[in-house]
Amino acid sequence: MSAADGADGMKVVVGISGGVDSAVAALLLKRQGYAVSGLFMKNWEDDDEGDYCSSRQDLIDAASACDVIGIDLEVVNFSREYKDRVFADFLREYEAGRTPNPDILCNSEIKFRCFLDHAMNMGAERIATGHYAQVRAWEGNGGGSREFQLLKGEDGTKDQSYFLYRLTQAQLAKTLFPLGALAKREVRRIAAEAGLPVAAKKDSTGICFIGERPFREFLMRYLPTRPGEIRSLDDGRVLGEHQGLMYHTLGQRKGLGIGGIRARQDAAGEHEAWYVAAKDVAANVLYVVQGHGHPALLKERLAAVSLNWIAGRPPHAHWVYTARPRYRAPDMPCSIDLQEGEGKGARAEIVFAEKQWALTPGQSVVLYESKVCLGGGIIA
Repeated sequence: MSAADGADGMKVVVGISGGVDSAVAALLLKRQGYAVSGLFMKNWEDDDEGDYCSSRQDLIDAASACDVIGIDLEVVNFSREYKDRVFADFLREYEAGRTPNPDILCNSEIKFRCFLDHAMNMGAERIATGHYAQVRAWEGNGGGSREFQLLKGEDGTKDQSYFLYRLTQAQLAKTLFPLGALAKREVRRIAAEAGLPVAAKKDSTGICFIGERPFREFLMRYLPTRPGEIRSLDDGRVLGEHQGLMYHTLGQRKGLGIGGIRARQDAAGEHEAWYVAAKDVAANVLYVVQGHGHPALLKERLAAVSLNWIAGRPPHAHWVYTARPRYRAPDMPCSIDLQEGEGKGARAEIVFAEKQWALTPGQSVVLYESKVCLGGGIIA
């Protein structure tokens, strides 16, 4: 379904973040004949006055962009919902030794649930965001039933379908992604030619409520330190002390404080770096190995839980698909074996054609069939 299908004054509420992508999304929809208004979501309040929180400037930028585009902007506060539905889960996962991706949960629970419900109450017929993804209405089953598919964005360097895999048919049916067919450079060009004040604004990075601040410093405000041993996975030697398993993730190299401890050299005679390879939550021990290619960091299979299939049904087992075990990972050929359980209790085993590096519990694995995002789950 293209952005222009059925415009004719259809009311669309666009999530305006204060960045260039959402501003251009609103601009394009207005040019296509939609009745567009903007909605700025405030999702975090704990340190709104701090150096790392950009929400005040983002709101100023959002209002300035909407003024140039010629649309109204409403501000809504979802900080309570964010804390209950996203941040509480984020802390629970880290405390359990896993590494969650709160931006995925934010999309499914806030941007495409709270925002969608609010927009519908405003009389909107559709919502739109600046995500680099696409929605397609598909009637390929021949039975007259219409299914909505989530497709990758055409700009492979910006594709954000990975972050949207938990969306449902009902959510996709009400959503437009005006930037899905565009490259980022084209979006900036459109913004500059239209005189949008955010045309050259730097993209935000990192987790939305953390901003650019040091991650460990932020986490320590909510999860107290719990020191424990750092041990070599190969020989069990105690190499140092960590301040808490939650401050480390599989594959991590920096910030371990054991760089000067040597065990072996590579072929060139250089001492290899240490990497986090495992966590023993019960014993509070962090296990590390030397060398990026250590066998403990390479696995060909994973178990996924909390599955979500966008079509409302699982894909065919044992077919060859591709999957991403993290956002920036390339699509890798794999097969899927659906295991016991239904709903939240369902599990799947995903087997890759090649061993994958540092498969991390708590992160999401997302499955694709060509350009179509099928869904995915949480790495167990």
